[in-house]
Amino acid sequence: MPLTRREFTTRSALTGAGVALTGAVGALATAPGALAAEEGVEEGAGAAAGGVRHGYGPLVPDPEGILALPAGFSYRIVTHSGVTTLETGESTPSHHDGTAAFEGPRGVTLLVTNHELKGPRANWKHPVPLTEGLVYDPAAAGGCTVVETHRDGRTAAWVGIAGTSTNCAGGRTPWGTWLTCEENADRAGQNGMTKDHGYVFEVDPYDRRANRRPHPIKAFGRYEHEAVVIDTRRGHAYLTEDASGPNGLFYRWVPPAGFHHGRGRLRHLPEGAGVLQAPRCYDAGGRFVDDLSRATRTGTVYGVDWVDVPDRDARTVPVRKQFAEGAVTRARKLEGMWWADGGAYIVSSYAREESPGRPHDGQVWFYDPRRRTLTLKVLLGVNPDPAADGAFDGPDNITVSPYGGLVIAEDGEGFQHLFGATESGRTYPIARNELNIGTEEEPEYGEFTGVVFSPDGRTLYANIQTPGITLAVTGPWRRGPRH
Repeated sequence: MPLTRREFTTRSALTGAGVALTGAVGALATAPGALAAEEGVEEGAGAAAGGVRHGYGPLVPDPEGILALPAGFSYRIVTHSGVTTLETGESTPSHHDGTAAFEGPRGVTLLVTNHELKGPRANWKHPVPLTEGLVYDPAAAGGCTVVETHRDGRTAAWVGIAGTSTNCAGGRTPWGTWLTCEENADRAGQNGMTKDHGYVFEVDPYDRRANRRPHPIKAFGRYEHEAVVIDTRRGHAYLTEDASGPNGLFYRWVPPAGFHHGRGRLRHLPEGAGVLQAPRCYDAGGRFVDDLSRATRTGTVYGVDWVDVPDRDARTVPVRKQFAEGAVTRARKLEGMWWADGGAYIVSSYAREESPGRPHDGQVWFYDPRRRTLTLKVLLGVNPDPAADGAFDGPDNITVSPYGGLVIAEDGEGFQHLFGATESGRTYPIARNELNIGTEEEPEYGEFTGVVFSPDGRTLYANIQTPGITLAVTGPWRRGPRH
């Protein structure tokens, strides 16, 4: 049974440290060079020494100027916007984002990749092609593609959905489909759009016919969607919102009584089906927590109540603005999610001057649906020098590694990395983008996105969003030490 608020408060007071939780990742520490969050650790210190000992060693510069990796690792380019093509001969769309890997026949991996293209098609050199029957709004540039990749490097690619906007992190389902999320809530008539946006769509990587006549899952609400995961036991959907003014929310969708998940069933739900809810968190003393940036130590545990969304289609007021002050708990830049260990790992990318609590350069939380608790697993202090390679900031897409711990795609300032966080609380680099280092103010800003392992665990796929490249990384993966 879930903990009640009284049980949560009482148990927390007795233990002095919150409810004890277990999981494959454990309580993870701050990143190398980041400001320490642990009690008794001096500000400005970090865990840099653990990065090499617990990872794969230092990164070796790439003579091709694309991806620095540890010794013994290598990469190959799977898709490259403006270079590779779809089976129709049209260019691979640009701005790769969230990606999932599905097992195909005879060693084939199917990759479904979002393309975060906002606004009219005329704004982009390589939009998602308007494949007949797969278009939601012909004015919109975004969508997703499916790439069939073989062990020998051969590929084939096609459109999964087109005519959507700003397709961001998304998420895979337990029944083997992809949920692509629009991080844009333009109404028809805004920015050249002909239909309302801000929805989630289901894409089947195996059956192209199932993707015809795209239909939004309106039951999940209309807002700036980032990522989605499905509770494999209860059937609840959890969704993040990357928005500010006010900060976005972490949502739960509870299916209607008698509903059973399966391929294509979400698209046939009535728009008011089930209940969409936002969290209201409280600390060990039962005090309301207005924003997740209030947490200053890894291991912090908050209890969670759920508050119903009044108007999920945001007919007059955006969903996140429908709650009175003090009614729900918000977070700055809620980004990627991954379902594992019986719950959802959730990223809050950063909170600097915008933070109502302590500034930070990234958090990873774990939501336990059985106990209805959020536990802070990773806390990255504000990166004091983004131009110096070695510190991590701005976590975004995330996956749980088959070798233990987390693998996180960095979307911060300066150097961009894929980095790991071990079960024992160490962080370490896996890759560095050498194609375009950049900052948010510079045009060639090249964040990592779409980090995911192949079904057999041998290959780590990741994207460089600008200009749009999918990379397959292989090497001597191993399970690291826990301590």
